[in-house]
Amino acid sequence: MNALRRWLLWLAATVAAVVACYNWLDRPAAFLANRLHVHQDQFAVLTHIPDPLILAAIVFFLGLGFARLSGWPLSRMATAALGCGISVIVGEAVKNQLKFVFGRTWPETWTHNNPSLIHDNVYGFHFFHGGAGYASFPSGHTTAICAFVSVLWIAYPKFRPLYAVAVAAVAIGLLGANYHFLSDVIAGGFLGVTIGWMTALLLNAAPPTASR
Repeated sequence: MNALRRWLLWLAATVAAVVACYNWLDRPAAFLANRLHVHQDQFAVLTHIPDPLILAAIVFFLGLGFARLSGWPLSRMATAALGCGISVIVGEAVKNQLKFVFGRTWPETWTHNNPSLIHDNVYGFHFFHGGAGYASFPSGHTTAICAFVSVLWIAYPKFRPLYAVAVAAVAIGLLGANYHFLSDVIAGGFLGVTIGWMTALLLNAAPPTASR
């Protein structure tokens, strides 16, 4: 099965999962997280894991760019770092456009009195609405962490359990703090993996015979 066919199958599975969550799981999970409000701070800590990734992406790109301007070759590890940086930046740009397209409201009210499920019983997509109050879907934090680790997943597969733990920690934090619906997290994960996978393929980040 070629890569495009595999991606289309994962896209279909993601759409099905998002539809199922939207209809049956998102609201119950959000109400449960709200009832666990006393633990939100503990969950929120986990959501900060992707925070340094944009800065790291800029540093990787500029640092390695200047290295190439100086004539230094890129090692396999440096190429993987470049891939991670490009993946995170592209993922950030794409998820911002998708947030505008889908215009989904948030589980809770947390910025500029935004309409939310918990506070206003507002739930749904408002396509092309725009604004911070309509930007829940897809999850940007999940997109960022998945865009980063998916390049590493391909380049350095022996550390895959570590990557999985990092993604799971961010997802649990987002859901536990009620920052996102489950379907937001699923969509963000799919988007991040897609961008990372494409980046790795474009840069050939993990040639099988390359040296470290």
